[in-house]
Amino acid sequence: MPLLVLLAATLRHHVPDYDPMTGLSVTVPAGTTVKGLVELLRLPAEDVKLIMVNGVAASWTTVLQGDERVALFPSVGGG
Repeated sequence: MPLLVLLAATLRHHVPDYDPMTGLSVTVPAGTTVKGLVELLRLPAEDVKLIMVNGVAASWTTVLQGDERVALFPSVGGG
């Protein structure tokens, strides 16, 4: 099933040739969780702090249905 994955900030460095303007099209098996997607992309799970699926907060155990936009964000520091 197809997904559009959007990576923010430092997470982009883990996916070669990632284009922040278009995101990353990924096909995964039905029933894949967000955790499974992160593992498939070989992203360091400890760096992912916020998960959004179609603009709504999600969790590691969220089951993806296909045709979603999955946005992953690292923690953000500031001062």
